[in-house]
Amino acid sequence: MRPEALLAGAAVAALLVTGAVAALAPGFVAEPDPADEAPPAHLDVAETTLAAGEVTGETATLDVTAFVRHRGGPAENVTVVVRATDAESGLVVDTNERDLEPIDDEREREVPVSVTVPREGAYDVETILYVDGNRADAASARVSGVQALTPPHVETTTEFHDFPARPSVEYAIDNVDDDRATLSVTSYLTNTGDDPESDLRLVVTARQADSGVVADRAETTVGSVDGGRTATPTVSVSVPDGYGYFLEAELWRDGVLLASTRAVADLDPTETIAADEEREEVAFETGDFETDRAAHDDPDRAEPAPDDVDSQPGFGVALAVVALLGALLAGRRWDR
Repeated sequence: MRPEALLAGAAVAALLVTGAVAALAPGFVAEPDPADEAPPAHLDVAETTLAAGEVTGETATLDVTAFVRHRGGPAENVTVVVRATDAESGLVVDTNERDLEPIDDEREREVPVSVTVPREGAYDVETILYVDGNRADAASARVSGVQALTPPHVETTTEFHDFPARPSVEYAIDNVDDDRATLSVTSYLTNTGDDPESDLRLVVTARQADSGVVADRAETTVGSVDGGRTATPTVSVSVPDGYGYFLEAELWRDGVLLASTRAVADLDPTETIAADEEREEVAFETGDFETDRAAHDDPDRAEPAPDDVDSQPGFGVALAVVALLGALLAGRRWDR
């Protein structure tokens, strides 16, 4: 028999035996695993968002949301790591991570992870995506001005009004007595929110400008300030006349300082005339600005000026000189 015929017969016999075994023993020929046919999983960080979380006097929590996008086959052992690094020093401040459940569908997932940082400075926040322990993708963002985040206990919508060309604290001189000036200090407080605010307290301190010594302090209850309205509480302080003062106004609630500002009360009889701080004496007396409330309210109560000549300013001395000259002339005539 020819070799070609012998090989063909052996091949046919092998096929017949294989077919018989497959028919008599189910499962002899295994079906392919669908997982082996699926494409590899591909994951990336499509976007990250940051929001302010809990804020205390010392720290601020940054709530990071990573949008993880998945395509391809199933993925397991997926981890999102968020790391906050000080933007100035480069030191890692906080790190947090979150493990994901196995992913087998093609959709985008929101993965929240938070980090806590000191309430100051700026930070680089990096979001890293790991799959099976290997870095698959990363995204980063910078956060600055963290110190502007305020804890709940100091949150307020009432603030000292911001005038374009003058301070939000002003004063008037009520009276001057025994070298002491009584100042009526008015503050302008505006509620920039929509809801009323109450339980507010205003404290005004008169501090001598050169020494920093507190000359007087007064306070008053502001009461309720409706949204969009401005309150003008007024207090009186008594200070020694002839000095310059800082009028420091502070807004308090439940023992917490909410806002502060200051203005200048210049009762010093000097005037700055140049940028080099040269000063010269000027004719300034706080009594010139004293308000005569009685005369203002009732003009009839103001006392009329005396009619006698001696009471008029400047005439007493002139009459005395004329009298003296007259006496000298009379004496000379008498001697003759």
